[in-house]
Amino acid sequence: MTIIRTVFTNLQRLRIAVNTRFLLKDKLEGIGTFQHETLQRVVRNHPEHEFVFIFDRKFSEEYVYAPNVQPVVAFPQARHPYLYYIYFQYSIPRLLRKYKADLFFSPDGYLSLRTNIPQVQVLHDLAFEHYPEDISKSGAWYYTKFFPQFAERAQRIITISEYTKKDIVELYSIAPEKIDLVYPGAAPSFKPVNEVIKQVTRRRFTKDHAYFLYVGAIQPRKNIGNLLKAFDAFRKSYGSGIKLVIVGRKAWKTQELEAIFEEMKFKEDVVFTGRLSNEDLGHVMGSALALTYVSYFEGFGIPILEAMQAGIPIICSGVTSMPEVAGDAALLVNPFSVESIKDAMIQMAKDEKLRTNLIAKGTIQQTKFSWEKTATGVWDSFVCVLGS
Repeated sequence: MTIIRTVFTNLQRLRIAVNTRFLLKDKLEGIGTFQHETLQRVVRNHPEHEFVFIFDRKFSEEYVYAPNVQPVVAFPQARHPYLYYIYFQYSIPRLLRKYKADLFFSPDGYLSLRTNIPQVQVLHDLAFEHYPEDISKSGAWYYTKFFPQFAERAQRIITISEYTKKDIVELYSIAPEKIDLVYPGAAPSFKPVNEVIKQVTRRRFTKDHAYFLYVGAIQPRKNIGNLLKAFDAFRKSYGSGIKLVIVGRKAWKTQELEAIFEEMKFKEDVVFTGRLSNEDLGHVMGSALALTYVSYFEGFGIPILEAMQAGIPIICSGVTSMPEVAGDAALLVNPFSVESIKDAMIQMAKDEKLRTNLIAKGTIQQTKFSWEKTATGVWDSFVCVLGS
């Protein structure tokens, strides 16, 4: 890779077009965070090249990271499967021609089948292949029809875990040599907090009570229904004042979750905060008794890493990519078993030595990941395409 990078550095000034439609002010989630943290580093690290950021709506200037970034807006706003097709198969090729792009980079996985320009795709996960019922019928149709074609068309595929890499190879028959493993990182705002901040945070959100924490969008595969059932069972068994804080927006297909919540005995001890500012989220994470992240499918699971950086212990699912991310720094549970989740919560609440041990292991595990490493890995994928 060193030889290729040297060749690439000596090339003429290149123009790299980037799909940046998930860079939405105050609305960054997993993919948006990946884009934000990675792209700001890539463009600043490589001022010798030009970047065309393609948004699908009015953009915030904070995402124009450096003078070598030219922002443009393409239409229509791509937030529905039918509009995805128009946007990526017609609007994107037109802009690639207009700006004479040498490469198209898509951090959310959507590519164009109507251009010959080299493309690098990030495939975060294939959850829609395993659980199509968790999304809309039109969304499932679009993803299962086009994403295999996108993977085939891409010159390089970046993915974020060994689990997802294996999934792509097996489901889409893609050669593993075409796939680059590039782990995400976590923002520096996630760090241990002092006792004063913990007290203020707990007073604000849980009336001075300790709490388990979930962070992420509220949607089916995050398995919040089983988390609520487990928390109810935990409270019945443990009898403490410990609460459950759920941070994140209400996304889609939440009717079953709402029905479960209404049936809870201890629903008054569940706190839904909605979205939080970066500062508040860092404080809420660092003040939690433990993270409870029991999704039944993840391509990575960035909150697991955020919890490690914040110095709190973790309960997470022992399926898909999550054991890979957590290593030995978490209690692993069966996400389909309420009993398994409940037992882990009891164990975590009772055993201070366990919590201390998991925090120490997390301090070591989290050093494997950083956004600087992510940006380098993404750039190396560009090198493989344009520097060869």
